[in-house]
Amino acid sequence: MAAPPGTDLVRRSALQLASLVQCGEVTPVEVVQAHLERIASLDPRLGAFQLVRAKEALAEAESLGSRKDLRTLPLAGVPIGIKDNVPVAGVPMRVGSLATPGDPCKADHPTVQRLREAGAAIVGTTRVPELCIWATTDNASGITRNPWNPERTAGGSSGGSAAAVASAMVPLALGADGMGSIRIPSASCGLVGLKPGAGVVPADLGESAWYGMAENGPIATTVDDAALMLSVLAARPDFRDPPLPDRALRIAVSARPPLAGVKVDPEFTAATLETGRVLEGAGHTVDYVDPPVAPLRCTVGILAHWFGGVAQDAERLDPRKLEARTRTHVRLGRAAQRLRLVRPEDRETWRRLLAAFFRRFDLLVTPVLASAPIRAERWSRRPWSVNVYTGVRFAPFAAAWNFAAYPAAAVPAGMHSSGTPTSVQMIAPAGGETLILAVAKQLESARPWARHATMDSRQPGTPR
Repeated sequence: MAAPPGTDLVRRSALQLASLVQCGEVTPVEVVQAHLERIASLDPRLGAFQLVRAKEALAEAESLGSRKDLRTLPLAGVPIGIKDNVPVAGVPMRVGSLATPGDPCKADHPTVQRLREAGAAIVGTTRVPELCIWATTDNASGITRNPWNPERTAGGSSGGSAAAVASAMVPLALGADGMGSIRIPSASCGLVGLKPGAGVVPADLGESAWYGMAENGPIATTVDDAALMLSVLAARPDFRDPPLPDRALRIAVSARPPLAGVKVDPEFTAATLETGRVLEGAGHTVDYVDPPVAPLRCTVGILAHWFGGVAQDAERLDPRKLEARTRTHVRLGRAAQRLRLVRPEDRETWRRLLAAFFRRFDLLVTPVLASAPIRAERWSRRPWSVNVYTGVRFAPFAAAWNFAAYPAAAVPAGMHSSGTPTSVQMIAPAGGETLILAVAKQLESARPWARHATMDSRQPGTPR
């Protein structure tokens, strides 16, 4: 199969593309056109996009090319996909559901506005599962597949964003993370995905951002690209080129699952322990020690925030148009609200336990996933219990850090025998985004990863 048109542009990093545009070597229209051709070639197989703004993106790229400040724009001409739970002016925000309004959004979300102001071209919205609840991505419009192995899921709920970046349809995408929804798909697709801590990037997701657990953040193929996008989203240039402290860091490494009964794939355990050895080799002090286990009350609190947040988002939706699994989730959320299980004091209890641990350590490294990405199929047609059970066994490591409002990132760590990547999670206490990025950069230098999946002529469902 011949390489899709524009391959010489589409596999470049966001930093490289912006530099080419700033220097006048290529135009924003050329960059956007190359990526739109890539989308047209690959997305019918992968299902990453909910909606493609081809005509609008090209018109905006042409207008961008005439800007007098083009050379100063950090994302000049860079195509970006936006997760379909973030408003984009002129585009319906369906949040993966037939129950949501089909009217175009009247205004951009603040994150989209900042990306546009930085010179980015919004090429479309990326697919999510209904109301962004699940750890896999499919909805009534189709299934999102993993570019590394199309039999497998790209993860959820930012699965469309991750699949688009891993297949080089866009160099960057916006994700949102309420229970791991940036880190799970980033880990599934071999990408750098960072969930910032509370208040760093404008959230304003749904009715309450799941009671403040959900954050917007970057999905990228390199640490530098993730840092660049985070700097734009947060309006903080200091996130670019993050420095390491002038001392050895104290790093904890743990592969223990956070929930009883969950087994971690030996290959993910090995990747986590090997990451510890790489960090030791870089001069850091590494201890193989487990973080606190969330007490039962906090575990109930995490679930209550999840259930209750979804119930809030569904408040004005027609339940007859929701998937059966979502209706069950909403009912449980309303029960959690009636029983007053969403308690701020539970989050404070969890933060106090973690504060004692992080007084000893600067950073914690764990797996992101407990198993390789599960099959890409119509999970939306399966019962709520099957979705939740499967999701917990697949990706149990992420949600606790949303509850704590700590920053956390997925960083590639090699390849799994399934043909999909392995990944580690890096967690720091509040304010630790720069530290995570700096250490992730060390890992990238010591252990480079393949930035994109190798796409070939096999059809979805054909073993690789």
